[in-house]
Amino acid sequence: MKLYNFFRSGTSHRLRIALNLKGLQTQYVPVDLRTEQHLKDEFKAVNPQMLVPALEVDGKVLIQSPAIIEWLEETHPSPALLPSGVDDRAHVRALAALVGCDIHPINNRRILEYLRKSLGADEAAVNTWCATWITAGFDAYEALLAADTKRGSYSFGDTPTVADVYLIPQVESARRFKVDVSRWPLITAVDRACAELDAFKQAAPAVQPDAA
Repeated sequence: MKLYNFFRSGTSHRLRIALNLKGLQTQYVPVDLRTEQHLKDEFKAVNPQMLVPALEVDGKVLIQSPAIIEWLEETHPSPALLPSGVDDRAHVRALAALVGCDIHPINNRRILEYLRKSLGADEAAVNTWCATWITAGFDAYEALLAADTKRGSYSFGDTPTVADVYLIPQVESARRFKVDVSRWPLITAVDRACAELDAFKQAAPAVQPDAA
């Protein structure tokens, strides 16, 4: 498997975590968003959407991290990243979607570059923009964690799930945009628990080969 990704990309980060939790090795192919390598013809031939991550498997290219993570769950079911009960699976998917649909998309690089280049936003304004949507999402996530009286050390239960795969890169992003995550003690506790696991340590942006 060949993984096209960028060390600081939240979607790349979440996919690296999922691959690590599944115990799968990949060839790391950096795509430097800072130099707009993703917009060049070479990468467009890999992914016509010109976004990371992309996972090449047996000559086929999978795109969109939610679809790839679902594919991993279906093709490599152990260890499971979704609980067995249908209601619990819906709950975990909802936590993941809270991050993947409602926080990350409006704070990703394309949006922030538009704010900077087309609307003239300075870094303080960009940080405020990001903090607004991270805060709204994390307030809801924290409330859902608090309501789950059977929750263990992670977002659901006593083992990492897809919810944690999505949450931890967003926590990393929150810190990068100067959001004080200590205001969400349950999220902070989940982050600490995940940080103890090799799958999360090895996926962290700072330890990737293209980190700078």
